[in-house]
Amino acid sequence: MVRRRRLALLLCALLAPALAACTAQAEAAAPAWHGGTLTIGTGPTNGVFNQVGGGYADLINRHLPGYEALAPPTNGAGDNLQRLAIDDVQIAFTFADVAADAAAGKGLFEGKPVQFRALARVFNGQTHLAVRRDSGIKSIRDLKGKRVGTGPQNSGSEEVAVRLLTVAGLDLKRDITQVSASLSQMTSSMRTGDLDAMFYSAGLPTTGIQGLFDQSPGVFMLVPLDELGQAVSKAHPDIYAPGTIPKGMYGLTADVDTIAVPNLVVVSADMPDEVAYRLTQLLFDHQDELAAVHPEGGNFSRDIAPLVSPLELHPGAKRFYGVS
Repeated sequence: MVRRRRLALLLCALLAPALAACTAQAEAAAPAWHGGTLTIGTGPTNGVFNQVGGGYADLINRHLPGYEALAPPTNGAGDNLQRLAIDDVQIAFTFADVAADAAAGKGLFEGKPVQFRALARVFNGQTHLAVRRDSGIKSIRDLKGKRVGTGPQNSGSEEVAVRLLTVAGLDLKRDITQVSASLSQMTSSMRTGDLDAMFYSAGLPTTGIQGLFDQSPGVFMLVPLDELGQAVSKAHPDIYAPGTIPKGMYGLTADVDTIAVPNLVVVSADMPDEVAYRLTQLLFDHQDELAAVHPEGGNFSRDIAPLVSPLELHPGAKRFYGVS
């Protein structure tokens, strides 16, 4: 009996580290659906996604007991969905065009579709094409031979920029020098003359764009993009819409007609219905607090929010909206 007890104790001692390691690995791999940390994929630090995402994290921390939310900066829409696919984030802000590609396993996600569901369609991203006033650039086609910033790599801004350049008939490898860079890097390069133009798609106002115009009054302008609306919609149906950047924004002299893309909040497909329901509810029960963080936090409605086609709503979000 004593010998058997000693053998059992020895086996326990030998197996305990392995069992503990397995348990730790399992816990680390499992989403924190019963309480824990929820990480939100946002965007660059001076972009709208990062600001609104930070406000959303604060709502979760104050109103969803048992959860701690983080909202670190990322490269934006595409990067967020890549992170969602590996559970690096559990909630993501993204663009409808990038999300459609991710769900279908196309483009950046070729052969690797991401399993996720939408909580809400929120505000629209307006596409900015900023140039120097003395550059002679009056339309997107004038970018031929120029150094063009297209946004952070794998971002929604880059996706929109590439699609607009393509339908404008410009070859990204032959006709322009494409520069993938963060918003702050692009605005800095615009000031020093190392870039001739830059694209950025985001809500209004975008802090980084605002800084570019405020710090160099009269030097920069926005180029209209509405001439490409029909072509980009034909190439990519049911995604893009006409947009406008009002003249009061950034101290412009006139409204600038542009291309808009819907923005979405999405989550992992395996998120429990109750968690998804509560996260959707927070967007509306405390929308005034999101609007106080950034004006775009107030620019979505319960009527528009469920319209996430071609994506699917999470069942928890469906329950919140009362749709089947």
